Amino acid sequence: MNNTHDLRLIIESRIPIIVIESWEEQRALALLSKIGIQLALPVYAWSATEGIQRADYDNTAKLPHTAAPEVALRHIRSGNEAGLYALCDFHPYLQGEPLNIRLIKEIAMSAESSGKRLIFISHALTIPAEFKRFSARFSLSMPEDHKLLAAVHREAQEFAKAKGRKVRTDRDALNKLVSNLRGLPLEDARKLARGAIFHDGAITHSDIQVVNKAKFELLDMDGVLSFEYDTENFANVGGLSRLRDWLGKREQAFQSSAKDSPKGIMLVGVQGGGKSLAAKAVAGLWGLPLLRMDMGAMFNKFFGESERNVRDALKLAETMSPCVLWIDEIEKGIVADDNDGGTARRVLGTLLTWMAEQRKPVFMVATANDIQRLPPELIRKGRLDEIFFVDLPSQAVREDIFRIHLAKREHDANSFDLPALAQAAEGFTGAEIEQAVVSAGYTARAREESLSSAHIIGEIGNTVPLSITMSEQLAALRHWCQSRAVAAD
Repeated sequence: MNNTHDLRLIIESRIPIIVIESWEEQRALALLSKIGIQLALPVYAWSATEGIQRADYDNTAKLPHTAAPEVALRHIRSGNEAGLYALCDFHPYLQGEPLNIRLIKEIAMSAESSGKRLIFISHALTIPAEFKRFSARFSLSMPEDHKLLAAVHREAQEFAKAKGRKVRTDRDALNKLVSNLRGLPLEDARKLARGAIFHDGAITHSDIQVVNKAKFELLDMDGVLSFEYDTENFANVGGLSRLRDWLGKREQAFQSSAKDSPKGIMLVGVQGGGKSLAAKAVAGLWGLPLLRMDMGAMFNKFFGESERNVRDALKLAETMSPCVLWIDEIEKGIVADDNDGGTARRVLGTLLTWMAEQRKPVFMVATANDIQRLPPELIRKGRLDEIFFVDLPSQAVREDIFRIHLAKREHDANSFDLPALAQAAEGFTGAEIEQAVVSAGYTARAREESLSSAHIIGEIGNTVPLSITMSEQLAALRHWCQSRAVAAD
């Protein structure tokens, strides 16, 4: 995207009002000044602190007594000079201010003859209905990879100059850092690169997670998406061998943004079967940030807000790309009932449109407990690359799960009878196995004994697994998945 060309095109199209939502006010003003010179139009900037002054020349005098919004608008309306008038942070003066809105509309209605253009520059601005038809939005493009790389190099040079030694890195770590700085303004990208470099004088893979966390906070995603800070790696997931193999074959295509890059997968299975852990493991395996969208929390009582929440979340996921987007329990957000006023259908439409049109490297991992409630247009081939069924763990996988959870609690797994534990836990999910280990630990401590296989088997005997309490539902799920999904293990 060429910012100068595109914004000039909007201005030359004689659109009276242009809205630029951006934190980069100085960059937007510099761009307007450049276009003003090209078009031989003066460029003015207004702020509540400085009033109106020329923006295309340095050290120019301010127009006195124009700091008040109404006064500034009246001055622009009554003036005879065509030009570009940038109004910085004007958004507070549009809320409940009918006089300001009317003045803006009058300026817009006379723009054809006056040659005046109003450009609103704010971090966020809602266009009032009164002059919406006179308006257009313009978005500043984010810096390309070569500019981000140059910014990282400049920070590395600053470090070398200050510390007297070069920054340690390798090509792969450097490329990953640049990739994860995408979607940020150049100044913000430089700050994050500076933090990574000056922390230890190196750019390593361990910096990527810290950079992603800081990027998430800069983009203010809280409330729309949640950032999963501790993504599991596949060494901490029992089983799922086919899923791991599938992901391993497609990692390079996704990371290189190939033409047939994978879009995403759906994981179905019983609650506690390891779907959520697998979603985290995808991000861990590919070394990508993991964003979690809770569909149940997306719904809003105000009409249209739920769809906007979903659109905002998807847009922010694109900004964080490359990333993994985990949509947890997707059926909660897109399965309609009689009382939702059509919200679920609109949310589904928003999601399907995004899945069809988005081209950014965002890999979607949807998890579902009740696949039969999902609409067929979501799960048909082409929407997602594959549907994986996460069944109850086999004997060998149950042994792995016991080994993992014992090691997590600093127990020597070799001192336990893993085959006997796995046999006793037949029909247990991974979550139920973990809980048996946890409960057995409490029992052993209460008795002032060392944890043993007998403690765990005792807890297993006191547990009724989901495979028994929900046997009918599990049988129906297995029947559905037999011909429609691929076994994850």
